[in-house]
Amino acid sequence: MNKYVLECCVDSVESALAAAEGGADRLELCSALVIGGVSPGLALFEQVSARCELPVRVLLRPRFGDFLYTDYEFQILKREVSLFREAGAEGVVIGCLQENGGLHMEQMRELIAEAGGMKVTLHRAFDVCADPIKTYRQAGELGIDTVLTSGQKKECLEGMPLLKELCGLQKEAGMPRIMAGAGVTPDVIRQFCAQTDITSYHLSAKKVLDSGMRYRKEGVPMGLPAMDEYSIFRTDSSVVAQAKRVIQEHMPAERRTANGD
Repeated sequence: MNKYVLECCVDSVESALAAAEGGADRLELCSALVIGGVSPGLALFEQVSARCELPVRVLLRPRFGDFLYTDYEFQILKREVSLFREAGAEGVVIGCLQENGGLHMEQMRELIAEAGGMKVTLHRAFDVCADPIKTYRQAGELGIDTVLTSGQKKECLEGMPLLKELCGLQKEAGMPRIMAGAGVTPDVIRQFCAQTDITSYHLSAKKVLDSGMRYRKEGVPMGLPAMDEYSIFRTDSSVVAQAKRVIQEHMPAERRTANGD
């Protein structure tokens, strides 16, 4: 697990191109990132794949909210895995829980079987599971490639103690790579590089742009009333570049060579 990975979460072609410009190694593609991300459409994936050479893992989440899915929602998830496999995604980012907070092993096995040769990331459903150590070991049993986690806290810096513990377990054969996410900035990466052995980081590097609309009808929200309809979230390539530089600064020379840097 020597290779460092900087993954950027994006929900538009513009953000995907900015992430690539900044030096990201991989994309996590979703839609509606402002509410934590839900499954993107195939058309968005096709546009991103056509214009960006980075490998893409697709977040699959049928709705906002918890990760306890109805039979209908699970069938949607399963079909989406198949569709994005056929479309050429490098991997999928998934997670299903039981009522008691345990990993839903039966559903996860079905989704992973549907994924075939694709890589699989267990997303932040992990951060609201009841027993993170047990769930991490179950992820290893399932052959999951990566666990994206904030250490069961709002932001990964606060969750560093659990992330360190998981990083120790990561050294065991066949265990998933730990990817730190939530609240990741270049400075946070710098702190993690100095204090942990984590080599994978997930960030959105969002900046807020003002809409190009000149005529604005105020007081008519299309979704959450607290959201400004005329603010657009995009990835900031300069922040991605800063994060990449921090990683390169902390990467041993032999690892920089392995990463092609």
